[in-house]
Amino acid sequence: MTDENNFSIVKYQGQDLSTTDMSLRNAESSEETIHRVLSGYDLGSKLRALRLRKKIALVDLGKHTGLSASMLSQLENGKLVPTLATLARIAMVFDVGLEHFFGARRGQKTFSVVRAAERLRFPDRADTPNPAYFFECLAFAAQGKGLQAYFAEFPHRQSGEVQDHIHEGAEFVFVLEGSLGIRFEGEEHLLKQGDSVYFDATEPHAYRGVSRNPARAVVVTTPPRL
Repeated sequence: MTDENNFSIVKYQGQDLSTTDMSLRNAESSEETIHRVLSGYDLGSKLRALRLRKKIALVDLGKHTGLSASMLSQLENGKLVPTLATLARIAMVFDVGLEHFFGARRGQKTFSVVRAAERLRFPDRADTPNPAYFFECLAFAAQGKGLQAYFAEFPHRQSGEVQDHIHEGAEFVFVLEGSLGIRFEGEEHLLKQGDSVYFDATEPHAYRGVSRNPARAVVVTTPPRL
């Protein structure tokens, strides 16, 4: 499983990726997805706190930014999601970087819930008609993560149908259902329900579903040790 930033987030058009509630995943529009993801950063309250700290009224901020007081109020209340250009303009007025809005609050402890219906499902590669696995990011809303966690599904595949890959860090796999074959350095290891494995992900590895029904697992990857 590669680092989540390296995955191609592409939906196949006119192709049945899986029978597992894809209709629910695809029901959400792009605008709704953007609004949901950005709402996790609490941009509105950060903007309001910054404005109050600088003792600037909405009307005055509007004059500086060229935005209406009404729009700024809706941004602060979370009713509107700012574009990057709008956020950059506001950041310049307050002399802060964009990281001010996308970083965690100082002293705030991380606690991020991801609902099942919020997750999107992607194939391991967008350029193949028969993906080796499908994945869903389990902690996409959390900021400053020290690991990446996924729910993955592995359709039945023959050994020659999957390709080895490598990535930085370590990897942990816990099998929830079915049987999963993991090839590591050219040797395949069979994992059944309840089995788990931890390995150095910088070495060539690949996965394939061995059971008739797709194997399902939780996969955790970590960044490299310094």
